[in-house]
Amino acid sequence: MLQLKRAYQPAADSDGHRILVDRLWPRGLSKQTAAIDEWMKEIAPSAELRRWFGHDPEKWPEFRRRYKRELQGQADMVRAIAALASRGPATLVYAARDEVHNDAVVLAAVVRARMKRMSSGTRHGTGKR
Repeated sequence: MLQLKRAYQPAADSDGHRILVDRLWPRGLSKQTAAIDEWMKEIAPSAELRRWFGHDPEKWPEFRRRYKRELQGQADMVRAIAALASRGPATLVYAARDEVHNDAVVLAAVVRARMKRMSSGTRHGTGKR
């Protein structure tokens, strides 16, 4: 089970393994309050892509396309998140105000697609991963 949650929302037991997926630590948030289990800053969009996007909803389709391309180079981390979420609750934590147009939304879609491929390969006996 994979969830998304803003870093400024309180942590909950139902979050399971909390993974911060931003390149920068959320402003004004203490490590204790954030209750992050793992910080995967390398999986965040490149600084260039982040600056270009600037959280502009009009650039959202192109941002998604470019970030998905960047994530192809992070296949090991995507696979690790998918495996973790397959075993129990996992939450991608992000700081963006916009809950619809942010990198965690794109990452979650990519991870969920990976989880689907993992489960279909196992279920059909192909063993592909």
